[in-house]
Amino acid sequence: MSSDETTVAGPTPARPDSPSHPHAADATGEGHAIVLGAGIAGLLATRVLADRFARVTLVERDEFAEDGGQTPGGTATRRGVPQARHLHGLLDRGRTAIEQLYPGFTSEMARRGASTAEVLIGTRWYVAGLRVATAETGLTSVMATRPLLEAVLRERTLTLPNVRLRSHTTAHGLVGTAHRVRGVVTVTDSENHTLAGDLVVDTTGRGSRAPEWLTRLGARAPQEERLEVDLGYTSRFYRRDPGEVGGPASIIISTGANGHGGGAIRVEDDRWHVTLAGMLGDHPPTDPAEFATFAAGLAGPDIHDIVTGCEPLGDPVPHRFRHSVRRRFDRQPVVPQGFLVLGDALCSFNPLYAQGMTVAAQQALALRDCLHVPDRELPVRFYAAAGAVVSAAWGLASSADLAHPGVVAPRNLRTRFTNAYVARAQRAAHLDPEVARTFLRVANLVDPPAALLSPRIARRILLHRNP
Repeated sequence: MSSDETTVAGPTPARPDSPSHPHAADATGEGHAIVLGAGIAGLLATRVLADRFARVTLVERDEFAEDGGQTPGGTATRRGVPQARHLHGLLDRGRTAIEQLYPGFTSEMARRGASTAEVLIGTRWYVAGLRVATAETGLTSVMATRPLLEAVLRERTLTLPNVRLRSHTTAHGLVGTAHRVRGVVTVTDSENHTLAGDLVVDTTGRGSRAPEWLTRLGARAPQEERLEVDLGYTSRFYRRDPGEVGGPASIIISTGANGHGGGAIRVEDDRWHVTLAGMLGDHPPTDPAEFATFAAGLAGPDIHDIVTGCEPLGDPVPHRFRHSVRRRFDRQPVVPQGFLVLGDALCSFNPLYAQGMTVAAQQALALRDCLHVPDRELPVRFYAAAGAVVSAAWGLASSADLAHPGVVAPRNLRTRFTNAYVARAQRAAHLDPEVARTFLRVANLVDPPAALLSPRIARRILLHRNP
């Protein structure tokens, strides 16, 4: 077989299904992009690609109605997103990125029942055991369940005339060679099909099979970086009455020395969404009484007050996250044309820091800005741009994880200095509104970490004395 022949990197050959077969006449030059996975990253990628390609096909293994909904409100928890039952945070950098792609997103979320508030004024944050000082940050929090976030983005995306959703369809492999991907093998109701495309974008999440698929084509799989954190979290909904706990829209308590933390956000349908978290195998229980006891051990009383004072809606549900993983496509000497990886499939972060959706949104903007380059240059350009986005968030998250002594990983002098400095910044943020403002803007990926090292902020941090 010559190197120019197309091979199927899947379990069985797909049948030539006109017009989607790679050699079908109407596939050539048509400008067809395929996105695998209809989660947050997939929807954002689809939105960007719809401005560049004549057709975009969104492939999703979960089943949706023709309009993209699962229920009359379109907000059921999907089987393919088990973590959707747990608290999700959209950082302000992510919110503004989504606003660029979907103007009016924030106001639409509010109309659909999401809470919005300025960070540190309408919300409460606890770090290092104490509440962060109230300060104007210029940041807006949008608080809602993951199903509502997806529903709003999915509905907006599927109104685009050149976007088609293929639900109840699973991607099983790539079509092409080690140098050029030309499509994807899909399975629907146990029947294989080959879907041809000029660009395939994998947004199937941390369980992505892209490394295996590339190996089958004869290409190299990317190197991986992993950080074991063995995080467990347990979540439960509670009925909310206006005015509870002084009226904050959310309460975030970062993990302390014991690795315990939690969050409570005010979501649609007059509910509190409470998630408790524990690192290094010390996970929150699912027994309701033990769940309340775990909440009582957090740094602030606010979440425990909700757990013990509000009517529960359903049982506590658990989830486990063993490790963060980053796939280094940006270090590949050769990457195939016609194939990109985006979202958690590229880098899956410790969910404690709520970076996943925001980094996916930044990657989508990076993709948008790279689509003007020739096809042969697109993968290298995109992975360089996405790598810069990922590196900033990965550095913040991994440094925070390495502040826990039980996390097993090398710690160089820079890591030790960074964590010592951040600990001082957190203590200063308890009383100093200016430090609090800068700290939260960095945590929201709006300002770079270097903002905490500016002379004025560094002076306030280093001269701070604990009361």
